[in-house]
Amino acid sequence: MRRIVLFCSLVLLLAFSVAWTRPAQQPATSAADEAHFTGKTVTIDSTGVGVTRRRFEAGARTAWHSHPRGQLLLVEEGRARMQKQGQPIKEMGPGESDFTGPNIVHWHGAAPTEPLVHVAVGFGGGETKWLEKVTDEQYLGKAK
Repeated sequence: MRRIVLFCSLVLLLAFSVAWTRPAQQPATSAADEAHFTGKTVTIDSTGVGVTRRRFEAGARTAWHSHPRGQLLLVEEGRARMQKQGQPIKEMGPGESDFTGPNIVHWHGAAPTEPLVHVAVGFGGGETKWLEKVTDEQYLGKAK
């Protein structure tokens, strides 16, 4: 009798675990997915991802700051200028991007003679930590 109860318990446990884990292991695919992708792909929930599109006039820039989960910048139009603390200034044009890791102090904005439109993507929430403004000397790469 004990063996029968044990066997039935194991069968029920196996059936329950298969029913519970199958959706996680077998992502649903649609006909549209099959038409546009090769192999298995799954859309991931983007909760906690923030996207901002901002225009900077020539010479405009942020203050030094950092993000707890990092930030991805994508240049849409114009010319971007950015700097991560302790690194040289970097310029980017349309279609170029840069990822700044978590808690890396940096600034970004438009080049001195050209405006900028960029898309900024933040990850996982948390508040931006704002620091001092970027001086003209820092912005122009003349600060030591």
